[in-house]
Amino acid sequence: MPYKPPVADHLFLLRDVLGIGRYGDLPGFAEASMDTVAQIVEEAGRFTSEVLAPLNSVGDKQGCTWRPDNTVTTPDGFKAAYKALVEGGWPALGSETEFGGQGLPHVVNLAFSEMSSSANMAFSMYPGLTHGAYSAILNGGSPEQKALYLPKLASGEWCGTMNLTEPHCGTDLGLLRTKAVPQADGSYRITGQKIWISGGEHDMADNIVHLVLARVEGAPAGTRGISLFIVPKFIPDADGKPGARNSVFCAGLEEKMGIHGNATCVIQHEESQGWLVGEENQGLRLMFVMMNEARIGVGLQGIAQAEAAYQAAAQFAKERLQGRSLTGPKNPDGPADPIIVHPDVRRMLMDSRVIIEGGRAFLFWTALHGDLAHGSPDEAVRQKGSDYMALMTPVVKGFLTDRGFKVCSDAMQVHGGSGFTEHFPVSQYLRDCRIALIYEGTNGVQALDLVGRKLAADGGRGVMGFFAEIDAYVAAHEDDKDLAPIIAGLAKAKEELQDATMWLMANGLANPDNAGAASTDYMHLFGLTALAYMWAMMAQAAQARIAAGETDAFYATKLTLARYYAERILPETSAHLAKLKAGADTLMSLPAEAF
Repeated sequence: MPYKPPVADHLFLLRDVLGIGRYGDLPGFAEASMDTVAQIVEEAGRFTSEVLAPLNSVGDKQGCTWRPDNTVTTPDGFKAAYKALVEGGWPALGSETEFGGQGLPHVVNLAFSEMSSSANMAFSMYPGLTHGAYSAILNGGSPEQKALYLPKLASGEWCGTMNLTEPHCGTDLGLLRTKAVPQADGSYRITGQKIWISGGEHDMADNIVHLVLARVEGAPAGTRGISLFIVPKFIPDADGKPGARNSVFCAGLEEKMGIHGNATCVIQHEESQGWLVGEENQGLRLMFVMMNEARIGVGLQGIAQAEAAYQAAAQFAKERLQGRSLTGPKNPDGPADPIIVHPDVRRMLMDSRVIIEGGRAFLFWTALHGDLAHGSPDEAVRQKGSDYMALMTPVVKGFLTDRGFKVCSDAMQVHGGSGFTEHFPVSQYLRDCRIALIYEGTNGVQALDLVGRKLAADGGRGVMGFFAEIDAYVAAHEDDKDLAPIIAGLAKAKEELQDATMWLMANGLANPDNAGAASTDYMHLFGLTALAYMWAMMAQAAQARIAAGETDAFYATKLTLARYYAERILPETSAHLAKLKAGADTLMSLPAEAF
């Protein structure tokens, strides 16, 4: 079944729920009228469904090819599709106009990114990582570095990567060994091996700009001694064009479970020439700009693959004939009823849909706060936006990818045995989605980051602000009979999340294992509560449309889904709270040899 971009849902969020039209006086938003945004989103839907989606299975089956000369060839059609992507100006949507970008808000760019990832996750990673490299240089690069690299990265003419992981060193970057030796001309010689480098080598762009973490000789041990370097595949010449070949190359490709169309490389630096970004020993701070952007992007991948898998499962359920409805035949002229009549099939589909649509709203809402953090003239709004971006990023990444993978698994279950074969697309969606729970920091690490750093940041200002915002929303709408189930559910979930937060504050410091044992349940409790808030706002917006005379079934469906979320998904918060409060004693009681 061909992928159908959810254009109507994106426009509903941007127009009716988030109301981006009211920010027209802020940078970027002035050019983002709803008419313009509608044109962008509709054209994004056309491009991703017609150009990228047909290559998804091709990329999965062919994969990338490494050659003995250390070059990599992408699957058939990828190079032409990438050229069309660049010519269409899609990579430049969210980049600054100063460097050739279109300067649109990130929340608008997110709509294209989601469609691109649903259509072809492996392909969409190439421009996604490039924008991360762009952001790192934008935030830490010198004026000369910005002038040289940003226009090419913004346009997509050049691609970018992030070189972090080493064979002995994953999440604990303090262990990295790649070294940087300063040279008389101000550059550095970089030596070391990096692994799992997405898009590390390919044939689609004129140059690849690696952002590399390395340790300058004599630097402090651990994370305090890490610096960030620009290491281009081709060193730009005096005219800013790709010049001499640098001594950085792909030593091989990883054999992966999924995302076969993306070149996941072992990258060898053999005294490659690099240039310091920012100051020595400040590299991790700058790289986190890129990593946090990537984490939001990975959360998006969870929802994007879930959307594609759900669409395939829903179509299959309407066509597959098997059994009869428990309440009597619904297809009396046929040999059996379509499986969509069976309550358990509907359960899986509706569970999936409310997570997808609520998760998409959470992504867009978070991205909007990121835009406000950068562009609002109001200091309080900027601070709130910054607080929310920090607080929500691990939830977006961890919760949405955990639940997105479950959606893909349920989509396979709807297909039955057919889904376990390669004749149907859900197998690929499940395999591709699985990496999202692992890279850019495993979901367990995201949960630890949430409870160990983000909750306590600035005296808990972010989470307390979130609680206050939900309290105000509940107070404003608690008498609205049309929204009663979701408002009541939101209020209860928020109280449980606050209870969990207080428990962590009381028990996590005294015994850090309590915080670690509680972290994943806390992250899921937080995610469920956040989606309850999103569903309340979506239900409110849909009800307002209906009250104004709108007869499109789209809005009535939103109200049904909001009620379903409140009745069938939100009760999970109580279970997460109970598990969280069990503490770490039993969990940590077995000796290691007992496992």
